[in-house]
Amino acid sequence: MLKVEKINVYYGAIHALKDVSLQVNEGEIVTLIGANGAGKSTLLKTLSGLLVPKTGTIMFMGKNIRGIGASTIVKSGLIHCPEGRRIFANMSVEENLELGAYLRKDREIKKDMDLIYSRFPRLKERKKQQAGTLSGGEQQMLAIGRALMGKPKLLLLDEPSMGLAPILVQEIFKIIQEINQSGTTVLLVEQNANQALKIAHRAYVLETGKIVLSGNASDLIASDDVKRAYLGA
Repeated sequence: MLKVEKINVYYGAIHALKDVSLQVNEGEIVTLIGANGAGKSTLLKTLSGLLVPKTGTIMFMGKNIRGIGASTIVKSGLIHCPEGRRIFANMSVEENLELGAYLRKDREIKKDMDLIYSRFPRLKERKKQQAGTLSGGEQQMLAIGRALMGKPKLLLLDEPSMGLAPILVQEIFKIIQEINQSGTTVLLVEQNANQALKIAHRAYVLETGKIVLSGNASDLIASDDVKRAYLGA
């Protein structure tokens, strides 16, 4: 589904991503773990067209999407749920969800919004409420719901558990699994490496802009190097 080969991304003179290659197959949850500043969010921004790599290729559904623009990438089915939620605080929950479908021309938007409300009952209860007044967990559910309204083939999730209470973290990871089981492929960036590796099929470890380790998530969670660096062991 997604194949990235040797992309290099710069912020001015800073070499942020260095020959990064990875692959996401249809139906998987693939997680990307690494320390703060490793380049994880930069990679997702590059995949979604917000940044353009200086070199390398990004193939999605058999087409090279490098440099084609974020709105075109969204239309192709690759949708980014960004770090920090980025909801529209002064708009209602329902208006935020409607904006998630702004590029769609089909007649199933109402049906899909009902599905979002069935998956996130608290959003239904608050659908006329200003999004900025929601709790942190509810805002994260809204951000995910808004992304799902775009009907992603591949959903990019950037730090969905950040700043949430432990009980809500468990709920968010359960939701990610349910989204995947319902047919959406997921590329997950997450600092909670232990939880991410528990739900993922495969994983990559990013350090200072380079992929230094990859494999089945079950193998990486058992790796002594990963335990020492990311799992607090």
